[in-house]
Amino acid sequence: MINLENIHPLTDFKRNVKQFIEQIKATKSPLVLTVNGKAEIVIQDASSFQEMMRRLESSEAQVQKLKLEALQRDIALGVEQLQNGKFKEYDDESLPSLLQTIKERGRRKLDQKQVP
Repeated sequence: MINLENIHPLTDFKRNVKQFIEQIKATKSPLVLTVNGKAEIVIQDASSFQEMMRRLESSEAQVQKLKLEALQRDIALGVEQLQNGKFKEYDDESLPSLLQTIKERGRRKLDQKQVP
C-alpha cells in the first residue's frame, strides 16, 4: 500500500536522491514520484519488488490451479450426465432459448453476489 507521505515531486527526488533511496530501503515502502502533480513513477527497493513478484507469480499459479480443477469437475460432471442420459440435445431452433436461459442464470448469479 502506498502511504500518502511517500508521494513526492520528481524534482525533489532529483535533488535528494541519496536521502530518498535510504528512506525506501529503511521503510521497504514504495515511493511515488509526480510530474506536474500527476503520479508518473513508482520506485521500490529491489528485495521488496522481488517479494511482490514472487507473491504475484504464486497467486497466478494458484488461480490457474483452481481454474483447472473447476474445469476438470465440470468435464467430469458433463461426462457423468452423458453416461446417465441426463442431457438435452439442442438444434438451431432451440439454441436461442438455451442461450437466453444461460444469460438469465448469469444475471441472477451476478445480482446475488452484489447483494450484501
